[in-house]
Amino acid sequence: MDRLGIDKVDRISLAGAFGSNIDPKYAMLLGMIPDCPLDKFSTAGNAAGTGTRVALLNKSSRTEIENLVRNVEKIETAVEPAFQQHFIDAIAIPHGSDLFSNLSRSITWPIKKSITDQEENVKVSRRQM
Repeated sequence: MDRLGIDKVDRISLAGAFGSNIDPKYAMLLGMIPDCPLDKFSTAGNAAGTGTRVALLNKSSRTEIENLVRNVEKIETAVEPAFQQHFIDAIAIPHGSDLFSNLSRSITWPIKKSITDQEENVKVSRRQM
């Protein structure tokens, strides 16, 4: 997305059994998929099997698939300058830097405690020991 200058995705389609059985709201909440409007989430079923049948049965589609494959660009994330920061931000639940504005329309986020609040909770717990 960085290479293409894209900040947000406008739709998501997941394939296979995993994609067909996932709840997009909770997948976004866990950071498994990026934020996008929930009504723009779809599943593609067994896309690999369907693609295989199309390639085997339709010669013109096979040529189209071959042309698409030739244009695939492999991106090595290990050498991408911003990848490490994107990865660290995505580990946090909720996401460390993305506000997930679309998801925020359908859930209520827990109140984030500040470091000071957390330190006070530890002090109170220790006094109760």
